[in-house]
Amino acid sequence: MKTVFITGSAGFIGFHLAQLLLNEGFRVVGYDAMTDYYDVRLKERRHQMLRQNERFRAVEAALEDWDTLHAFVMEEKPDVIVHLAAQAGVRYSLENPRAYVDANLVGAFNVMECARELDVEHLLMASTSSVYGANDDMPFDERQKCDTPLTLYAATKKANEAMAHSYAHLWNLPTTMFRFFTVYGPWGRPDMALFKFTRGILEGTPIDIYNHGEMHRDFTYVTDLVRGIRLLIDAVPVRPESTDDIATYDSLSPAAPWRVVNIGNSDKVRLLDFVTAIEEECGREAIKNFMPMQKGDVPATWADATLLRELTGYTPQTEFRDGVRQFVAWYRDYYRQ
Repeated sequence: MKTVFITGSAGFIGFHLAQLLLNEGFRVVGYDAMTDYYDVRLKERRHQMLRQNERFRAVEAALEDWDTLHAFVMEEKPDVIVHLAAQAGVRYSLENPRAYVDANLVGAFNVMECARELDVEHLLMASTSSVYGANDDMPFDERQKCDTPLTLYAATKKANEAMAHSYAHLWNLPTTMFRFFTVYGPWGRPDMALFKFTRGILEGTPIDIYNHGEMHRDFTYVTDLVRGIRLLIDAVPVRPESTDDIATYDSLSPAAPWRVVNIGNSDKVRLLDFVTAIEEECGREAIKNFMPMQKGDVPATWADATLLRELTGYTPQTEFRDGVRQFVAWYRDYYRQ
């Protein structure tokens, strides 16, 4: 039985990934700081549900706490590490930038040190579509340069990719970075658009719509996302003997067993169409507060998921209206509305 170590196991994505792996017979060990960036009760409930499975164990501590992290990882000796924990949120990075340096740089470094010392079979680390920054050549391709991040959050994630590449090269540590595209679904974060829009519509309060609604997003349903991560666990990168061994669509490094993979729905959806879908599921119209573009935001995201398909045979496929329906049903049940 393989053991997978998940950082951020009480988080939105970590919770869903842990559930999937437990259902497939893996042993899962989790690690989460339980920060109060959003309602901690959601995180506590996620961990509580996971702990109902005897093959799940977790420690609640910060990644910056090297002694606790190192002792736990060395005790559990996982075969695979999936690093999802991070200080999330594009807009919050304008208010509290130091939190991103501590969690996303120091925390990621500590995880990589554990992976190096343990010599794990595969290290997988979360990045974000935000690293594409000011790029406007869409759909976004993993081989594009990403040298123009627009927020500190995006910059820390680009730094994680570079840090991980150096470790993969120096220690022959198989590493896969994955870039998420606007993940949504049940048990989502309260700071995300779908959560805020649903709450506002059901409570009859205004919802803020930025750039006057002229935005597009590649919305990726959370169960599609974690299925992609699960399949990538088995797609272990190998250092190529020459560049001739690298397929034209592959982001595999010529110098390390390292690659980066987009996980997105490959479907650019207009924000106002997304809002309309939420209105239809809630049975009422939103009070729309149209606002200018927020600092650090981008008008559109759109993933090229060719590499994910070639590596795993899988492509995310949940249509956004179906995903919205699932979320609103969960929200109504959880908050009894």
